[in-house]
Amino acid sequence: MRIAPLPAWPAAAAEAAAVQDRMRPLLDLASPGPQEPRTVAGLDVTYAGDGGAGDRLAAAAVVLDFATLEVVAESVVTGASPFPYVPGLFAFREVPALVEALRRLPAAPDLLVCDGHGLAHPRRFGLACHLGVLTGLPAFGVAKTAFVGAHEPPGPRRGDASALVDGGETVGRALRTRDGVKPVFVSVGHRIDLDTACRHTLALAREYRLPETTRRADRLSRDALGAG
Repeated sequence: MRIAPLPAWPAAAAEAAAVQDRMRPLLDLASPGPQEPRTVAGLDVTYAGDGGAGDRLAAAAVVLDFATLEVVAESVVTGASPFPYVPGLFAFREVPALVEALRRLPAAPDLLVCDGHGLAHPRRFGLACHLGVLTGLPAFGVAKTAFVGAHEPPGPRRGDASALVDGGETVGRALRTRDGVKPVFVSVGHRIDLDTACRHTLALAREYRLPETTRRADRLSRDALGAG
């Protein structure tokens, strides 16, 4: 798929925060998003080392048929992160490799699902926002843990949800994808609303807590690094 060349990449935290400030007004938070996507890409990054603090990484993009969840295309890129480990600026470690993985796909998917956050971010511009603006594609994030905000425990059944609130603003949802299993945290990135993002998350998480997009991309990136 075609993506415009990335601008000069920031090297310091202040520069990266300024990039977030410049790009945030470009977010489309009004579009409902694709209601019946044909294809959906899962994006994930694995690091060599502990907790994402190392520099060597593998970034994977796995495209699934939305109806069957069968893999229709995949791409993985290995390399070194171009940005240091800074909380709140984690996307700057991952975006260049993920964009390259997307470029290597034969066609653009209808939807991006990131292993991370969108608006549920201290600066309201997480990984899903960044990739959505750069690619122009609808994007949202599904995270294993909350980064910001507070929420009431959702009900115990699949599909139960509660608002994730930060500074008086709803920035996402805690969503139960399996009965009695810890929720995931869904937040919009670009060109999709929260109701649609949560509905798609449930459709992609048919057997496990995490959506199949994340599971497949995680496996591909781990295999590329020999991480097991």
